[in-house]
Amino acid sequence: MPAPIRLRELIRTIRTARTQAEEREMIQKECAAIRSSFREEDNTYRCRNVAKLLYMHMLGYPAHFGQLECLKLIASQKFTDKRIGYLGAMLLLDERQDVHLLMTNCIKNDLNHSTQYVQGLALCTLGCMGSSEMCRDLAGEVEKLLKTSNSYLRKKAALCAVHVIRKVPELMEMFLPATKNLLSEKNHGVLHTSVVLLTEMCERSPDMLAHFRKLVPQLVRILKNLIMSGYSPEHDVSGISDPFLQVRILRLLRILGKSDDDSSEAMNDILAQVATNTETSKNVGNAILYETVLTIMDIKSESGLRVLAINILGRFLLNNDKNIRYVALTSLLKTVQTDHNAVQRHRSTIVDCLKDLDVSIKRRAMELSFALVNGNNIRGMMKELLYFLDSCDPEFKADCASGVFLAAEKYGSDTQTDNTLQPPMLAGSYVRDDSVPNLIQLITNSVEMHAYTVQRLYKALLDDISQQPLVQVASWCIGEYGDLLVSGQCEEEEPIQDEVLDVLEGLLVSNLSTPVTRGYSLTAIMKLSTRFSSVNRIKKVVSIYGSSIDVELQQRAVEYNALFKKYDHMSNVVPALNQGTVTQVIRVLNPQKQQLRMRIKLTYTHKGSPVQDLAEVNNFPPQSWQ
Repeated sequence: MPAPIRLRELIRTIRTARTQAEEREMIQKECAAIRSSFREEDNTYRCRNVAKLLYMHMLGYPAHFGQLECLKLIASQKFTDKRIGYLGAMLLLDERQDVHLLMTNCIKNDLNHSTQYVQGLALCTLGCMGSSEMCRDLAGEVEKLLKTSNSYLRKKAALCAVHVIRKVPELMEMFLPATKNLLSEKNHGVLHTSVVLLTEMCERSPDMLAHFRKLVPQLVRILKNLIMSGYSPEHDVSGISDPFLQVRILRLLRILGKSDDDSSEAMNDILAQVATNTETSKNVGNAILYETVLTIMDIKSESGLRVLAINILGRFLLNNDKNIRYVALTSLLKTVQTDHNAVQRHRSTIVDCLKDLDVSIKRRAMELSFALVNGNNIRGMMKELLYFLDSCDPEFKADCASGVFLAAEKYGSDTQTDNTLQPPMLAGSYVRDDSVPNLIQLITNSVEMHAYTVQRLYKALLDDISQQPLVQVASWCIGEYGDLLVSGQCEEEEPIQDEVLDVLEGLLVSNLSTPVTRGYSLTAIMKLSTRFSSVNRIKKVVSIYGSSIDVELQQRAVEYNALFKKYDHMSNVVPALNQGTVTQVIRVLNPQKQQLRMRIKLTYTHKGSPVQDLAEVNNFPPQSWQ
């Protein structure tokens, strides 16, 4: 059989394909040749064929038939064969396939190999795709390599130990003795992987966390050396010494200092030093500052240090990089509850982020703006948020309107009714259903503004009935306070009763009205029967909907008709909302000229709950009974 083509030639050939079909044809042809080659017992080109197979796998074509060939390459004594075999195993195998267990013995042999590079390949493979069974069998070899003096193997063994701990947490204590001298290593690669290992152990075990807290001074010393050290070409990135190691140490300090006063005290000075001395002109410095801020916020740091951290986030908000602005907003949102006053200092910058073109930044800025609203700044913040609600994309309107309602309910005053009416007018149909009862509650609580509110909403109904949440609120208000529309309190031209009923009846027959809106309108018309004199017209409208195809509307109409029939004789006894005087003439037969006594019982509904009042009158004048 002729020698197969090399990997470079295959890549060059595939790149010449003009169509996807032509590429598939080339791949299928080469796969057939590779299969034929694999069937030969003495396959001298196995390594070359597996390499080509891995390239096809990277292009998205099936390569599972090469799994066993990878195992054969791993068992080979040639380093090039082992390298391709281990690479193929990491790409084509995982712990869900039983085939990977066949590698266990080969990996164990290679972990004890005399060549460090072969040992490194075995460590990489075990750390990448080792199953829990493999980790249990090979943890001893990994622990031995973690104690070796070879820095090349120690850094790989540390990361492999991280994988072993994730797969089999109960083996964690096995690696504890080996961690004793890891932070004394001068090699940055070993230091980096050691910090990763310590972080994993601290996150998984409270006992380990308590054990490693004594390492805080050593970690602080390493971080200080990184900051104060001179230029080192091997570790320098944009003028900063090994930023990757600095970030890892800061993360570990954050875990060790959380909920611990002594550890937090030990790292306060170095955190302040990092925050003030790190260069911010490059993203490398910003990454370190961001981790520093997160660490300061998570540990029990001093108040001045927390203010410094929030000021760093404030500077991030002015950065041209959108990613930095986004992480600043996200971090401020997490800290606003604990350091509200410090975040308030950056309110204007946060509000400016509402105008950003990036939707992610807009959303975070909106959430943070609502978190900053309080009783002192509600007027200014409401103005900005309503402006944002008017101009924002539809995807923001529902959340923004709900936020305005909640803020108004929590911090608003009776004089800010306009602010609560604007969201449904600006957001329209994007207002959530649960916002309608919230707005109704706000209007109910603003007693002095009832007349103004019902007039404003009535006028809004005349202009537009397409915005259903607004129509529902307006219908409820007209039904509840409709008498204020025709009581002579309107600043503009006052409607008459028939005009108000015309508007509500129009909602019942409009194609724009939803079933929920029709229910609000029918109930409003029913309520007006106690406030308006056009009772016969209202009865007629209600009776029509007793045969509606909408079951909910039909049920309401039938119940309202029953109320009319049952309590019609009482319709004029008690005026609504204490308007007017109740006059009742009672004829009493008292031939014995006894002193009169009267007991009165009133039963009514207040805020949805039944209430019963009892009263007794004993002070009738003598001329009324003698």
